[in-house]
Amino acid sequence: MKSAIWLALVFVTTASAGWTQTLTDETSYTVQGATPEREATLRRQIQVMHPPVLPYRIRFVPHWQYLNASRVYQLHVPRGMTSKMFTHLPSRSVFVDEDRYMGEEWLGHWMAHELGHLATNSTKEEDAERVAREYRIRLQAAVKETSSSASRN
Repeated sequence: MKSAIWLALVFVTTASAGWTQTLTDETSYTVQGATPEREATLRRQIQVMHPPVLPYRIRFVPHWQYLNASRVYQLHVPRGMTSKMFTHLPSRSVFVDEDRYMGEEWLGHWMAHELGHLATNSTKEEDAERVAREYRIRLQAAVKETSSSASRN
């Protein structure tokens, strides 16, 4: 009995250790494993994209964990493509391969695609890309607005 209590205690404390924000309602999401700067950038980008469906969690993980998660969730990557992020629809979780991170623009571009999967509730790449185009337009407009307001000041 004591070992079960200790095991539960260890699980609870280690599971929440990587969380940067707790889940409070259906409109919030957790970002796990990201630096504070990356998390702030990601949250800003998602706010600009304004998707109808948010993920429950976004996890930045090392490459080996990414590969393990893709195996566990049986990720199928279309022939000739590679995967640097993927969405597990049933859990509304987005996994980001931390070792392949390529900057803010990259993050926004591909997060738009993953949010497209959630918005369409579809694993089809074409469906996700159709929605992602609109999100990317919103991101580009926000960047232009920010740069034009900075140049006026």
